[in-house]
Amino acid sequence: MLFTESLKKNEEFRKVYNKGKSCANRYLVMYLLKMDGPQNRLGISVSKKVGNSVVRHRITRLIRECYRLHENEFQKGYWIVVIARNAAKGIDYQKMEKALLHLADAHRILCHEENND
Repeated sequence: MLFTESLKKNEEFRKVYNKGKSCANRYLVMYLLKMDGPQNRLGISVSKKVGNSVVRHRITRLIRECYRLHENEFQKGYWIVVIARNAAKGIDYQKMEKALLHLADAHRILCHEENND
C-alpha cells in the first residue's frame, strides 16, 4: 500500500477505540481517528469468535485488498481500525468492498473525484 502503514501496537488500537468515532454495518465496524500526518494507518481486527485462523486470515486479506484497491480514494491523515463481525465469515469480495466503502462514506473520508481516463 502506497499511502498507508499498519497499526500494530495494542496501545495504538486502544487510542483509536477510545478517542475515535465509529460507524458500523452488517459486516464491519470502522473506527476513525484524525491524526496529523501525510498518510493513513490501517489496523484490521478479526476476533476468534468469527472463525478459525483460516477464516480470520481470509477476512483480513479481503479487507486489506479492498482498502488497497481504493486507497487513493481515502483522505489522508487518519488512523483507521476495521473490525470484522460474525456475519463477514462467508461473504465474497464484492460484498466486502461495498461494506468497506459504505463505512468510509459514512465517515465522510472518501474523495469523490471524477476520473475520465
